[in-house]
Formats: sequence, structure tokens, C-alpha cells
Amino acid sequence: MAAKGDETIPPENKRRIPRCIFFKDARLVFKMDELGKEIASIALPAAMALTADPIASLVDTAFIGQIGPVELAAVGVSIAVFNQVSRIAIFPLVSVTTSFVAEEDTIATLSPEVQESENMEMGSAVNSENKKLITQPDSPPDSVESTYKSESISHSFEIVRSGSIKRHIPSASSALIIGSILGLVQAIFLIFGAKPILNVMGVKSDSPMLRPAQRYLVLRSFGAPAVLLSLAMQGVFRGFKDTKTPLYATVAGDLTNIILDPIFIFVFGLGVSGAAIAHVISQYLISIILFWRLLQQVDLLPPSLKHLQFGRFLKNGFLLLMRGVAVTFCVTLAASLAARQGPTSMAAFQVCLQVWLATSLLADGLAVAGQAILASAFAKKDNDHATATASRVLQLGLVLGLALAIILGVGLQFGARLFTKDVNVLHLITTGIPFVAATQPINALAFVLDGVNFGGSDFAYTAYSMVLVSVVSIVLLFIFSSAHGFIGIWVALTIYMSLRAVAGFWRIGTGTGPWGFLRS
Repeated sequence: MAAKGDETIPPENKRRIPRCIFFKDARLVFKMDELGKEIASIALPAAMALTADPIASLVDTAFIGQIGPVELAAVGVSIAVFNQVSRIAIFPLVSVTTSFVAEEDTIATLSPEVQESENMEMGSAVNSENKKLITQPDSPPDSVESTYKSESISHSFEIVRSGSIKRHIPSASSALIIGSILGLVQAIFLIFGAKPILNVMGVKSDSPMLRPAQRYLVLRSFGAPAVLLSLAMQGVFRGFKDTKTPLYATVAGDLTNIILDPIFIFVFGLGVSGAAIAHVISQYLISIILFWRLLQQVDLLPPSLKHLQFGRFLKNGFLLLMRGVAVTFCVTLAASLAARQGPTSMAAFQVCLQVWLATSLLADGLAVAGQAILASAFAKKDNDHATATASRVLQLGLVLGLALAIILGVGLQFGARLFTKDVNVLHLITTGIPFVAATQPINALAFVLDGVNFGGSDFAYTAYSMVLVSVVSIVLLFIFSSAHGFIGIWVALTIYMSLRAVAGFWRIGTGTGPWGFLRS
């Protein structure tokens, strides 16, 4: 088929196709056809769930900001530490889980047993296709996409169906075990290392921020096991293309956090400690809800240890761990450089960063949709659906980014006073608003491109390219923060996100890796 395509497509068109995927069927960007509905059904609940936690953190920030600028800055440093340490583990865990669960669930759906029970007439045709997917990993060399996906698909998923209606997905069991272990490790690390970590972040022993920052970080760290476990379960549900269940659980937990915040902070007089306790309670509530729902759908007890496939998780998880460390180091370094400039600079940076991340995560809903749909399309070797999905989510990401830029550019001018009344902090926030608003289209594309590449299980490329981007960005952070202070940090972060977007699109634009079929 590849040879036939080479004969019918002129050489100049072949070279244009990979780079022009961004513009493919652009007129259909808002069309609610089958693909549009599928993306919307996954992306909208996912975006709402993803932004619920940052919004809860913004509420924390707003309440704490009423206590004083020192407490606001202290909690800002602690939240930055907790979030960045969490992302080191969360990012590989959730991303790998989503892709693996989507692939396994798709292959299970195509299996002979399932097809015979659902549709006897089409059984033989699907059985034949399924055998090609599972038992023939050594694809012909001219089939780029088949060769690339052979490792992830042909690694004997050994999908087992029990007599009950529950699904048996090995990756689901693996994700919960790994998430629980990582959560405990993170909690121990942050509880016992809070003070030295804060010192590294620029909060020294003589700083007024140290005591409230340490108190908040230690208390919030008790919720780390719940955070990692709940996000592992969210990865499983995303793989099933179910983002509504995580949304309901997250909203329930975060509403609890918002209700408990003023009670613990002001009524009980616990200050920053009350904000941390409220957040921990909300995280455990989310985990309980998700675990209860998952038990109803999935048989979490594997027939044997070999079905857990820890090897696949560790191999690909290590690559994304490397990527997560690179991403985390950049953002954490930016927060550290802001903290070294004093409480005023850190307080302003905290507000800008929380808004920056919360709004950008709206695009992560599209990334989740793209990853889940693409993982399923690649598992079925449906190149047309993969191309259409990548094009649509990228176009929607750009539109979303432009809309966010306008909303934040205008809204944040008036909304900054919700976080603090300190004149100096407000002045610095106003300085950072143009960067927060202008980078939204770039951020949106960067997030969506991550999901697109994860959908193709292109974990190695995303890891190595992000390390390279981070090295360049770290150097620029030191240079610009030293020369231009608060503004310099945001200039460097803008360059960082731009390089990240370029690296994400490079793989598709050149038609390499899992996207090799675009050149044929």
C-alpha cells in the first residue's frame, strides 16, 4: 500500500503533507460530526477536572492572601514545591497509564471472544485483524506505523476476561500499585525534607516565609498518597475515554476544599495550616470516590504477577520521568528565582503562575482527548482517523489559546485584587499580565502536542526533546532573571513554552516516528 501511495502522490505533495496536517480540514474545526462529538465528550469533562484543582489552589491563594503578603508568598513557595515534586511522578504515571489502558482496551474489544459474543457475523473479519495486531509484531519495513507500534502492542498484553462483566486491564492494576508506592515515597520525602528543600528554593532560615511555608508543605504532604493514587485512577478512566467520572470526583473533592478553607483558616484560626488540612481532606475524598467507581468496572486482581507488566511501565515511565524532571526543574527554578527576589516578587509570581497554569490546563483537556483517541486509532492501525484527530485537536487548541489570551488580558487587570490588596504586589502582577495572556496560544499548542505524541506512544522523543528544551531554558532563566528581575523570569518562561511547542510539532511536521505514514 505504501508503494501504491508513492506512485499516486507527487514528490512535492508528499513533502508538504506532514507539515500541512495543521491546516487539514480547518473549515471543520467546530463541526460536531462523529469525531467532533468524540473529542468534546472526552475533552470538556477532562478540562473541567484538570482545572478544578488549580482553581481550588487559586481559592486557597485568595483566602491566604487576606492574611498577609508574607503568608501568601510562603504558601506560593510550598505549593510550587509540592506541585512540581508531584508532577515528576504524576506525569509519567498518568500518561503511560492512559496510553496503555486505551491500547489494551481496544485490543480486548477486537479479540475473538468479544467479537463472537457481540457480533457473530463480523467475527471472522475482526479475528483476522486482531491476529495481525497481536501475533505479527514484525511488520514489513515499508509500514512505518506498524513497525513503530510493534513494541507497545505486541508485548503480549495477555488480556484476560473473567466470567463477570468487569474488564480485566493489566495496566490498571499496575498503575494503582505504582501510584500508591510513589505517593508514600513522595510524602516521606517532603515531610522530612521540607526545610532543606525550602532553603534550596530561596527561603532561608532568617526569612519570615520559612515557618508558614514549612508548616503548609509538611501538612499538605500527608495528602501525597491520595494525590498519586487518584491521578493513577484518572489515567485508567481516560484510557477508557471516560472523563466524566474523574470530573465528578474532582468537583466533589474541590468543593469540599473550598467549603472547609474559610472554616479552618478563619473560624478555627489555623491560618495556612487550615488551608493545607482542607486540601488533604479533599484529596482523600477524591481517591475514595474514584476507587469505588473503578471497582465496579475493573477486576483489579490480576490472575498472576506476570500480568502486571511492570517492565513496560518502568521502561516508558522512566523516559517520561526524565521528561517530568526537566519540566519540573524549569518551573521550580523560576519560582526559586522569584523567591530570591523577596516576598513581594514571590507573591506576585505565585498569583501569575497559578493563573497561567490553571488556564493553560484547559488545553490539557484536548490533549487527553487526543491521546485517548489516537492510542486507540494506532492500536487499530487506523491512519485516517489518527490524522483527522491530530488535525482537529491542534486546531481547537489554537482557537482555545487565542480566546484565553483575550479573556486574561482583560479580566486579570480587574481580577488581581481578588488575591491581594498589597499595592507593590499588585504592581508586579500588572507587569506579568501581558506575559500570562500572550503566551496562552503557545501554551495551548504545547499541551495539545504533548497529548498527540503520547497518543502515538512516542515517549522516547518527547523525553529527549524536553530535556534539550529545558537545558536551553534553564540557562535563559539565569541570564534574564539576573538582568531583568521579575520581567526576565517571564521572558524566559515564554521562550521555554515556545521551544516546547516547536519540539512537539517537529515530530509530526517532519513525518517521523509514529507519524511516518504521513509521508506515504
